[in-house]
Amino acid sequence: MTDPEDLALALRAAATRLARRLRAEAHQSEYSDAQIAVIRRLLTDGSATTSALARAEGVRPQSMAATVASLEAAGMVVRRPDPGDQRASQVSLTDTGRQQIEAGRDLKQQWLTRALTERLGADELDDLARAVDLVERLLQS
Repeated sequence: MTDPEDLALALRAAATRLARRLRAEAHQSEYSDAQIAVIRRLLTDGSATTSALARAEGVRPQSMAATVASLEAAGMVVRRPDPGDQRASQVSLTDTGRQQIEAGRDLKQQWLTRALTERLGADELDDLARAVDLVERLLQS
């Protein structure tokens, strides 16, 4: 019988390596985990204030301000005055930022599809599909 602790360690390590590889394939390895979290949140939820982003990500507002500033300097996000609160600004993805993320997603999908096709046989693909189902079950709240 497989030891759950050993399996957890191996699964976590494999997931981390896969995430790094996908990020590298998308040419997005220059972004930190914090920057990627902000980009992902803006893609999913739309524009938000720096304070709202900080709360959502569980970080200090000062840390989020630095993350947003670095993304702004890279041309990924833009800040505009918040119409509901003149003291705040809304952060949103730029068109360039959105295009870069979408292009990165395409590159990730292409690499992963190619790797699956070239490196795994039909039975292994079926095994992996079942494993994905199991991982999804683990992630259910």
